[in-house]
Formats: sequence, structure tokens, C-alpha cells
Amino acid sequence: MTITLTDSALLRLLQLGSAALPVGGYSFSQGLEYAVEIGWVSSLDSCDDWLSLGLRDGVGGLDLPVASRLYRALEDGDQDAFQYWNDFALAARESRELLMADEAMGQALLRLLRQLPQPLPDTASGMQASFLGAFVATAWQWQISESACQIGLAWCWLEAQIAAATKLIPLGQTQAQQLLSRMQTALPPVIAHAASLDDDALGATLPGLAMASALHETQYCRLFRS
Repeated sequence: MTITLTDSALLRLLQLGSAALPVGGYSFSQGLEYAVEIGWVSSLDSCDDWLSLGLRDGVGGLDLPVASRLYRALEDGDQDAFQYWNDFALAARESRELLMADEAMGQALLRLLRQLPQPLPDTASGMQASFLGAFVATAWQWQISESACQIGLAWCWLEAQIAAATKLIPLGQTQAQQLLSRMQTALPPVIAHAASLDDDALGATLPGLAMASALHETQYCRLFRS
């Protein structure tokens, strides 16, 4: 996988994928907090298993292929297609918590963009707030390529999940970097697989993630939002 970026596009990608972006991504554990609470995830290796599955079948089975379709809708100026795939992604969130995370982060990113020089493209105007849709629209507006946009999106998810795991399991800082290195090597084949998926293959269910995020809503003591 070869990615070519201008210097300005690279800087924009770093800005969009930065942990300093004030969208609240680190407020949500995406079900990981409950998985740690009940012992599904308790070590570096079990966290690797949890994240590998989420990256391959969650991010790679829904977010990345939908991001590609959103990006192409922007390229074509097709507002109906953009709205359809944005709504599809929201409808595919398998729990109230996962939907809330996508909407809350999307609203935060849209608020931020209103204060920046480049507005969203007309194709994305009137979109229901979602982080996925807002991220892709911003990447397109900032002339970040489709493939780089996908990497940035996956990186945001990975970094937030590993930061959560560092607090919850807990992991040491070195272990967190080891885990991040493992996930980086898994990312190119995940992106390649996402590109091969037909429309009918999108949104494969992850029952464990759905249950963990739903049960997290009633977890007695929690660090992360629900």
C-alpha cells in the first residue's frame, strides 16, 4: 500500500488524527471497560485478541469500507449517497452507547470545524452528526487522500482503545507501545480486506462488543462515558 501526501495534507492528517483533537474520543471505551471488568480482557495478549477482532471485523468490516463510500460520494458530489452511507453507519452501531459515542464525537468535530477556515463541503451539509461522516468530509475538504483518510480513522480508534487499555487493565507504557506496534502491522491487510467488501457484506455483527457496550451502561463503577 503506497500513500502519497503533500506536506500540507500530511500536516492536516496529523491534526485530524491527533489525540489533542477536542472531540472526546478518550471519553469512551467502546465496551472495553466492561470486558476488563468481567475478565474477558486482563493482559497484553488478551487485549491484543480483543483489539485485533475489533480492528478486523469492526473497523475493517464497517468503518473503513463505509469511509471509502463516503469519500467517493464527496468526490462525485453525490449528496444522496453521502447521506445514505452516513445513516447506514449510524444504524449499524449495535448499542445505544456505541451510537452515542459516534454522534457525540461527530457533534464535537462539527462544532470545531465551524471555527476553522475551511467549512465542510456542500455534499456533507445537513448530515446527521457522526464522527465517521465528519472525519471523512474533513479529510476530503483538507485534500487528504482516501487511503490516508482510512489510516487516520483506524489510527484514531487504535490509539483511543490502547489508551483506555493502559488505564483499565492496566498496561505499562512500554506494553502499550508494543501493542500499538502489533496493531500497526495488522492494519494494511485490514484496509485491503475492507476494499474488497461488497455493499451487502458491510456491518458484520460483533456480539461480544455489543453486549459489553450495552452492559457497560449499568456497570456500577466506571471511568468512561456511557
